[in-house]
Amino acid sequence: MFCIITKRHVAMLLGLMLFVILFSSILWNGAVQPAFQQQSASSRPSVVIIDPGHGGEDGGAVAADGTVESGINLSIALKVEELLFLMGQETEMTRREDISIYSQGAETLREKKVSDLHNRVDLVNGMGEGTVLLSIHQNSLPQAKSVHGAQVFYNDFPAAETLAASIQQSLNQSANQGGEKAYKSVDSSVYLMAHIHCPGVLVECGFLSNMEESALLQTEEYQRKLALSVTAGYLAGSAALYEEGTA
Repeated sequence: MFCIITKRHVAMLLGLMLFVILFSSILWNGAVQPAFQQQSASSRPSVVIIDPGHGGEDGGAVAADGTVESGINLSIALKVEELLFLMGQETEMTRREDISIYSQGAETLREKKVSDLHNRVDLVNGMGEGTVLLSIHQNSLPQAKSVHGAQVFYNDFPAAETLAASIQQSLNQSANQGGEKAYKSVDSSVYLMAHIHCPGVLVECGFLSNMEESALLQTEEYQRKLALSVTAGYLAGSAALYEEGTA
């Protein structure tokens, strides 16, 4: 298949790059700063692993209209990958299709879920030093359908908290205006985040249990907005880490 790149496509790509650079610069310490600082090879993250949560038989949270989160996760994650690629960041995806990455021999749904999580952990830990995990999910709270908004969680690496704070700030300024949320440490029961050997950030992009937000999450425009916000927040947070020398 051939892809014809028009002037319109080029303009859109340049616009996206400019938005991410400017937004991430403004986020960093609340003032305009360069989005990228002079970095040593040892401090630069070698790979950002983007993890669209769930997949295949494990659809994750379910909206009232039957939409499962796995497809939304994948769509947002692929948009984040495109943006980070444009910014020169090497990335790796845990999946590129709506599939579960369990090993052969797993038969029951439980076995497949367990195998899938183990394989994701192995993939992340196999990338070596300088890796960061960015996991994309959707939330659900059927007993409180008015709850909405994007929230960020981090594992027990100091760099993860810095990145989470920056991504949360970005989401609060875009998706959560008027209903800002606080970033939090992830619960130790979240297997993937507890067993990886690198900074990990989990982004719950919104609540499928909230009818209005669920409808938004299924639109291309809102998914792009979330991807831009996550990317800008990540870039601002990583720039801060380089400046502190703690990346």
